[in-house]
Amino acid sequence: MPIVAVIGDGQLARMMQTSAIELGQSLRVLAGAPDSSAAQVAADVVLGDYTNIDDLRVAIEGADVMTFDHEHVPNEHLHQLIAEGVNVQPRPEALVNAQDKLVMRKRLRELGAPVPPFAAIESVEDAVGFFEAVDGQVCLKARRGGYDGKGVWFPADVAELQSLVAELLDGGTPLMAEKKVALNRELSAMVARTPSGETKAWPVVESVQKNGVCAEAIAPAPELSAELQESTRGLAQKIATELGVTGVLAVELFETLDQNGQPEIFVNELAMRPHNTGHWTQDGCVTSQFEQHLRAVLDYPLGATDTLADYTVMANVLGADTDPEMPMATRMVEVGRKYPDAKIHLYGKGHRPGRKIGHVNMVGSDLEKTRAEALACAYFLVNARWD
Repeated sequence: MPIVAVIGDGQLARMMQTSAIELGQSLRVLAGAPDSSAAQVAADVVLGDYTNIDDLRVAIEGADVMTFDHEHVPNEHLHQLIAEGVNVQPRPEALVNAQDKLVMRKRLRELGAPVPPFAAIESVEDAVGFFEAVDGQVCLKARRGGYDGKGVWFPADVAELQSLVAELLDGGTPLMAEKKVALNRELSAMVARTPSGETKAWPVVESVQKNGVCAEAIAPAPELSAELQESTRGLAQKIATELGVTGVLAVELFETLDQNGQPEIFVNELAMRPHNTGHWTQDGCVTSQFEQHLRAVLDYPLGATDTLADYTVMANVLGADTDPEMPMATRMVEVGRKYPDAKIHLYGKGHRPGRKIGHVNMVGSDLEKTRAEALACAYFLVNARWD
């Protein structure tokens, strides 16, 4: 059986395990703790620190390929492991574009991909100059790290921007800024690419955010024209090819409206791994993002990305302010009794307010009904009561 070494122990690695079993592969997980999400279900677990190259060497010994469920492994370690003959997918030359937002922006601009105006922020003066250049429409970002709304700031005025930049730079946070777009909605275009160059894209989806966290993914994105659906999928495939991405790539997008009210697309972020906005593929597509990622990194032929229903809605299960007394297993039974079509995916994580502890997928032909049912299931799993 091919051995796939996954660096990272979260829910993405956990859900790769299911696909690995079905593909006849063996998944080895480098985990930080024995009770982490992926370590609970993987038969082959190595405990260690992904920033320690010796721990990485232990995890990948005898493996056919090394891949990731996050982008935080130091690139210098990856270059060294490649020099030692390790098959790393995606390679660090691609991965750096998901690790450093300024590097990503510059590279995407070189490719002609649509990105908002941006600038490196290395001083308060840089920040003030950018503020003036974009008429105060500033989105300040940490270049590295940050997700689910973290590492992103929208200063109300130049004084707040100056204070933020001074504090963050003094604390050692590398920064960039980009022009805040007049957001209509957020979209996500996901694609997979093999080392030999085959690419396949899934339909573009709408991503619904609440408090900076993805709450829903609606597939395909409602009211997105066929032309824009096709061109956006093509953009994702171009980015994957030009950057040399292998495995799954999520291209997170902003949709804005031009002066004539027509939609325009800008690239927001890249993630080189399975992604929250692709969880719907588990139950709404011929090939899930997790199976496709494993196929891709091993350079297997990619699976079909055709949808299985008119609509699929993924609703995240986010921890409530307080955890209800009803056990989660009982909550699942109640959801299954009322909505037998619901597909529940839990991550083996304990309660914490706002934490992603699972998701629900619903498929159907009526978007409003499908969405309402998915949200109702997620609400009950969080609150142990029907809204």
